[in-house]
Amino acid sequence: MSSTSSVDLLNWLRRLHVMTVKEFLQLLRDAVLLIFIAYAFTADIYLAGAGVSLQLREAALVILDHDKSASSRELLSRFMPPNFRITGEASHPRHAMDLLDQGDAMAVIDIGPAFEKSLISQEPATVQIQIDTTNSVLGFLASSYAQQITGKYGLEIALKKLGAAGGNAATGPVILDDHRVWFNPNQNDAWFMSISELLTIITLFSVLLPGAAMVREKERGTVEQLLVAPLSAFQIMFPKVLAMTTVILIGCAISLSVVIAGIFHVPIKGSLTLFFAVTALYVFTTAGLGLFISTIARNLAQVGMMTVLVFTPMLFLSGAWTPPEAMPAWMRTVMYASPLHYYIDTGFGILLKGAGMDILWDEVLEMALLGSVIFGLGMWRFRKQFE
Repeated sequence: MSSTSSVDLLNWLRRLHVMTVKEFLQLLRDAVLLIFIAYAFTADIYLAGAGVSLQLREAALVILDHDKSASSRELLSRFMPPNFRITGEASHPRHAMDLLDQGDAMAVIDIGPAFEKSLISQEPATVQIQIDTTNSVLGFLASSYAQQITGKYGLEIALKKLGAAGGNAATGPVILDDHRVWFNPNQNDAWFMSISELLTIITLFSVLLPGAAMVREKERGTVEQLLVAPLSAFQIMFPKVLAMTTVILIGCAISLSVVIAGIFHVPIKGSLTLFFAVTALYVFTTAGLGLFISTIARNLAQVGMMTVLVFTPMLFLSGAWTPPEAMPAWMRTVMYASPLHYYIDTGFGILLKGAGMDILWDEVLEMALLGSVIFGLGMWRFRKQFE
């Protein structure tokens, strides 16, 4: 390498360093944004893990027992915490419906007057359960648990009758349920919710922070000064992405160590080095969306609104909340254009499953290719607006 080339390279690196330091100094002067970042990577992760549950917990149950027999009391005693909580007894069917309509009860179990008599005479005994499915997920769980409880009770009654009649229930066919739950054996919602919220926050800031940094130059009228300086478009844009990526990685490290592993005791099974490398790649590539937004928006308020406009479809098409198999065919096709879809797979794969690059290489490659297109689009748009 000639001396002239060496000098040019040193000057290029010096300018890049100075611009990166400038971005850090500007961010440190923005107290509101720093508070928002600190909250998102700590309190928001904690609230998501501790306050959001996908399980049925102590659903309010009202009973309507017309039989008031030992059999009906035995059945009702099985609707207990942690899934159900009996909150009272309705005086008549209309009262029970009013409790459902007012939201004071999630389910009503109605036992007919001949319940025990039907069991003794070996006739079908009917139990009616009315469930509020305003929340379809919890309603489905309440219905499933109620069916399991009543079904198990009916099976026990049938086996007792079979034994009393001289039969031997032990000689009947038996299915041995020997199942294993992997990656989250206690089925703790906090493990899933905290990691999912972390990946979501990283995505949000990957779009928001570079876009806000660029628009801030417009609002202060310094973008024209940068353009007339001996700086290329890359030297103007890349330091912003580099600085914001560093901030996001620091926030991610705090979330993993303090909240996810420290408070929720989530076992990190994979390589943290691999996770941070994939996260850095994801932030760099997704930042292209923020840079593209900054070329359209005129102020920070518009950046915020347009970030929500871009971020919301990415979130719902990521597969974090709805399995891809449950989506319509056309939405599954669009889902592959969402970078968050690949990052969700790799993030959970590394943190909870302990997967390595030998398993995740295709996801990382697809994310990198898609991100390159996005980042290139943002770079092209930035140059275009000043031509």
